[in-house]
Amino acid sequence: MALLSHDEIQRRLRTLEGWAVEGHTIRKQFTFGGFPQAIQFVTRLVPGAESADHHPDITIHYRRVTLSYSTHSEGGLTDKDFAGAAQADQLAT
Repeated sequence: MALLSHDEIQRRLRTLEGWAVEGHTIRKQFTFGGFPQAIQFVTRLVPGAESADHHPDITIHYRRVTLSYSTHSEGGLTDKDFAGAAQADQLAT
């Protein structure tokens, strides 16, 4: 899978709300009503991540969930990362 160029990364970021580039990753923090809702969100991510064989790094702080996507095998951002981010946004609503 090919790494995305800087320009392509910036273009794709404009299609996602709240995501930011940090190094070779894209990251977003989601806030839910409480801990149970945060865990339910993470649980909803599992099937899609498994079927894509592409998993985000996840940090949970009570009702906040931070997701970071990067294609580690490629050393940066690829189509898979932006697909994962878009799916996470859909599942968060």
